Order: sequence, then structure tokens, then C-alpha cells
Amino acid sequence: MQRRVGWSRQELLIAFKLYCELPFGRMHSRNPEIVKFAGLIGRTPSAFAMKLTNIASHDPMIRSSGRSGLTGASAADKAMWEEMQSDWEHFAVEIEKAEDDLSPSTNSDDSTIEQTTAELPVIDFIGRDKIIQTTARIGQDFFRRTVLSAYDSKCCISGLALPSLLVASHIVPWSMDTQNRLNPQNGLCLSTLHDRVFDLGIITIDETMTVRLSKRYANQTNHFFGQSIAAFEGKAITLPEKFKPSLAFLEYHRIHIFEG
Repeated sequence: MQRRVGWSRQELLIAFKLYCELPFGRMHSRNPEIVKFAGLIGRTPSAFAMKLTNIASHDPMIRSSGRSGLTGASAADKAMWEEMQSDWEHFAVEIEKAEDDLSPSTNSDDSTIEQTTAELPVIDFIGRDKIIQTTARIGQDFFRRTVLSAYDSKCCISGLALPSLLVASHIVPWSMDTQNRLNPQNGLCLSTLHDRVFDLGIITIDETMTVRLSKRYANQTNHFFGQSIAAFEGKAITLPEKFKPSLAFLEYHRIHIFEG
């Protein structure tokens, strides 16, 4: 394959999609997803994997771990990183559109998402509802894939590693912060049980990333509760490789949701 220079916006969107959805340790040229998408955009798997490590150089979580990524990140990489951070919802739709344009036959049934909401003409309410619902589905799918990838598909409290029993749980509820609905730093990978008790405020996570149990439940004598919930009091969660949970979002949860 002939060596190419310069990445188009569509190619960068596909690269950022995989950066968000792949664990850091799987960003190598042998990964089947990298091989697949590299072929679709006419790049070599090695070039695609290198682009992912270039993107990592903009990620504070990766830098803080001592893995700085490669140093060849371009101004376009930086600009797209900032674009992603500023509007996750729009970015998720842009990624979906880029993938759909690249390979329509392998994408979702909702091919009508070829226009973003900002580009839509005035339409009737039925059409508008369809676009809103489709955009919400795209966002939810992107958020789940990104959060589960960051935590290597393991519950950060219990360590459960069965994807069908895992939830990309919002720290600040979906309805309370529209700007950060899809921000993976507003997400935790939790088992369905721990997602529920977190949403109810029975547990929270403090500024040291440690699980705290509400004192209202400290005297629970139920064996299952003790083994599956109370036993994690005072234990540190497993931190993600990317998109570490925001201290500000966790503080919101402790103040407004936790039954402390």
C-alpha cells in the first residue's frame, strides 16, 4: 500500500472512534478492528496504530501514567481532541456519520442520520422525533462503548467482567447535565447491581476514588447486602486507563445524590 500523508477529517474521526472504544493495550497493528478500519480508509494497520498513539499524547490520563504516546501528534489531532472534549454529543454523531459514509452496509439501520441535527431543514414533528431518538441512541451506544473500553469491560467496584451485566453508569444523571451526558469522565463501568445502588445514593465514591457506604445502611444484617455491597466500603475502585472520572462530577454525586 502506498504511503500517504495528511489525514482527512473523516479519517481522523474514525481514528478517534477507535481511540475511544479500544483499551490502550489493544492499540496495535494486529488488532482486527484496526486492520479492518485501516483497510477501509486506505491506511496500513501500522499507520493507523501509530495515529492512535499520537492521539494518546493529548490524553492527560495516559500522560499521568507515564505513557506519553508518540510525539508526532499533529495540529489536526490536537484540534479534534479539543473539539471532542467541548461537545461529546455532537462528536458522537459526527463519528457515526463518518463511519456510515465510509461503509454504509456495515453500519446501523438508521442511515437517515447522514445529516446532523444542526444541518436539518425544518421538518414535521414526527421527523424531528425520529432524528432526536436516533441521535440519543447513537450517543448512548458511543458512551457505553467508550466507558466500558476505558475500564477494560470490568466493574470498577466488584471486578465483574461479564459485559451483559455491565452498565456505563452516569455520575451526574443524564437529565441533570445535558452538556456532559456523553462525557466519559461522567461515567463509571459498574455491574447492574452497583449501578442501581450508586444511582440510589446508597454508595458513592469520594475524592480518593474510594467507595463509601451511606451510614443509613451501616447496620444492615442481610447477608447478600453485606457481601455484595457493604463489603466494598473503604475499598478503592479500579481506575480506568482513559477518561478518569471527574472529581467535580463525583462531588456532585456526593452532595446531591448520596444518602450520606
